[in-house]
Amino acid sequence: MTTKKYLQMLQKEIHSTAFATVDENGLPHVRIIDIMLVDDDSLYFITAKGKEFYRQIERQKFVAITGMTGGRGDSLTKKAISIRGKIKNVGQDLLDKIFELNPYMKDIYPTNTRYALEVFQVYEGQGEYFDLSSKPIYRDTFTLGGKKEVHSQYVIDKNCIGCDKCAKVCPQQCIDKLSPYSIRQENCLHCGLCLETCPSNAIKLLTI
Repeated sequence: MTTKKYLQMLQKEIHSTAFATVDENGLPHVRIIDIMLVDDDSLYFITAKGKEFYRQIERQKFVAITGMTGGRGDSLTKKAISIRGKIKNVGQDLLDKIFELNPYMKDIYPTNTRYALEVFQVYEGQGEYFDLSSKPIYRDTFTLGGKKEVHSQYVIDKNCIGCDKCAKVCPQQCIDKLSPYSIRQENCLHCGLCLETCPSNAIKLLTI
């Protein structure tokens, strides 16, 4: 899927997400924040100027977000999206539009009290999509704002001797028996069992 499709899923199917920041002492904080608006490759959220969250994001200009689709059932019926990215305060020009798209906000901030809020944009970053409802699981990465994608993955190199030990321990059975063996990245859990099992040091964790 495209970045826009993932952002639309985050806004419409998940909506309420966990935002992580750190305070002035470097200690983590997390709270639930709604995704109010998205465009092709960025997202928008709001917070009140009096909140500690506001002061943290104004100071660090960066946030980590994660959310999972709801509904009944265990995690194997759900999909998750995580994003880490740079943010900026874009003022109040979009507030009225956000309140029209999210009418429940009028009950929380009636009449002109909405102007205690300001809008922030996550304008550059990287995200990950994780679908636990498919078998094998499916993962994908995407970027916001033209950021160069950087991610880690397990790969099998030419030292592979075809012993089949990695394939036997893989919980998602996503190792193809080629020469050398090959890991299907879109199905990999990143559990590391293959690397631990390989007797020929043919499996590496690389940042690409």
